[in-house]
Amino acid sequence: MPVRTRDWLKFGGLVAIAFVVGLAFASTLNLPKTGGAAESPVAAQSAVPANQMPQVKPAAELGDAFVSIAEHVKPAVVFIKSQHVERSDAQRLPPGFEDFFPQFRRRPQVEQGSGSGFIVSPDGYILTNNHVVAGADRVTVKLYDKREFTAKVAGTDPNTDVAVIKIDAHGLPTVAFGNSDSTRVGEWALAIGNPLGEAFAFTVTAGIVSAKGRLLGGLPQPRYGIQDFIQTDAAINPGNSGGPLVNIRGQVIGINSAIASETGFYAGYGFAIPINLARTVMDQLVKTGHVERAVMGIAIRDVTQEDADAVGLKQIAGVVVNSYTNDDSPAKAAGVQPGDVIVALDGQPVENVPQLQQKVGFKRPGETVDVTVLRQGGDKKTLTVRLARAPSDSDTEVAAAGTKSKGDASTKEKTLGISVEPLTQDDAQDPQYRRVMQQAGGGLVVTEVSPEGPAYGRLLPTDDPSGPDVIVSVNGQPTRTRAQFRDALRKVKPGDVVTLQVLSRSGDSPNGWVGRVVRLRAR
Repeated sequence: MPVRTRDWLKFGGLVAIAFVVGLAFASTLNLPKTGGAAESPVAAQSAVPANQMPQVKPAAELGDAFVSIAEHVKPAVVFIKSQHVERSDAQRLPPGFEDFFPQFRRRPQVEQGSGSGFIVSPDGYILTNNHVVAGADRVTVKLYDKREFTAKVAGTDPNTDVAVIKIDAHGLPTVAFGNSDSTRVGEWALAIGNPLGEAFAFTVTAGIVSAKGRLLGGLPQPRYGIQDFIQTDAAINPGNSGGPLVNIRGQVIGINSAIASETGFYAGYGFAIPINLARTVMDQLVKTGHVERAVMGIAIRDVTQEDADAVGLKQIAGVVVNSYTNDDSPAKAAGVQPGDVIVALDGQPVENVPQLQQKVGFKRPGETVDVTVLRQGGDKKTLTVRLARAPSDSDTEVAAAGTKSKGDASTKEKTLGISVEPLTQDDAQDPQYRRVMQQAGGGLVVTEVSPEGPAYGRLLPTDDPSGPDVIVSVNGQPTRTRAQFRDALRKVKPGDVVTLQVLSRSGDSPNGWVGRVVRLRAR
């Protein structure tokens, strides 16, 4: 074969190989095809991968779920009307003269309110809020099918704002209960009820569970009240009180109870009583008509960073013992001390005040519990406490407490940024301070709190309407004199945590004062 011909064959083979390699490379780049008619829009749309299409199917399924929940739960929701007649015993006219002077007759004042509730048994038991029916002379229930019944109040519990009422009916639709303890923040939630009266009856609103374990300081709080609210952004308004908060499975996880708003209407913050707590109360109300609680006889608060540092906690969790509620305190008898941090009950972790209140409150008086506490420096102890019965409102008298203005001859303590002045024998004659002298044997009145000091906002001075606080010990050492106060602080270095045992004024305490523990970081 001629050389020239052989060279052309080699060249042609190389071109063919290059063409094949080029096609293979182009296919990896997903280049558009050439030739042929242009693809129709329908064909082009169908060629788009499925994961790039609008996700409308899950949204439609969620909407269908909301519809199913509303259809299932609404028949078990009720509209409640309450009425209270205020009758005046005073008469402006002598008997027999009313017919001559009708303009002076005293007519009864009728107070009416409304709310919501939900049926929990086919024979007519209904769960609602205490504040919906409290003090009512007549309670009327209207069902979803428009039937009306006069209800009887089976029992109320102001401490949890839970009430049970009963209507004479059978075969009623009921709700399903969920588990509020396992409810997670971020889950969907629906609120069903009667906001703003009968005109908006059986309204359904949707949102999520925004938070758990909320405390609401602005609400009236009974002495043994328990607050452990579920927060939701599902719209709740006056009239929703007592209605169910429902999860995505159609199960009730709470009783809608309160809102946080400057106007009194929905502002994005609604609160519900966890259904696990409400069911415990409901069972007692149905059986006995009242709730019997157990107590350890201590005043408590949540742990702060200073508390955690003082007892060696890595996490800011637990409950601080402020003081004993009475001399017969079961916790005091068991060896629990003010300043102790309760971290476990019967071996189960305790993280906050509502959790401890529920664990203890719904046990039976006379039962024993093992309380694990941490003390200053990390000393850990487990103490056995025999619980007592919580006194009812009729068992205690609430004493009013006034204020006392002290002189200016006080000692300035820069470590804590406060000025103090000792109680004197003259103070023992003053009814306002007599209880303090009897209870603690003396103490130091906080006369001034520096805005730049660590005690600002934590201790109340004499010029505060709710003050003053009285310091009775520092780091466990009694402080009845300035010298004792200075001695207790002598070894404290900047950055150390100082533990104060304080008596504060309280209208809820039988003697007008309540003990609390305040921990401050020295400067």
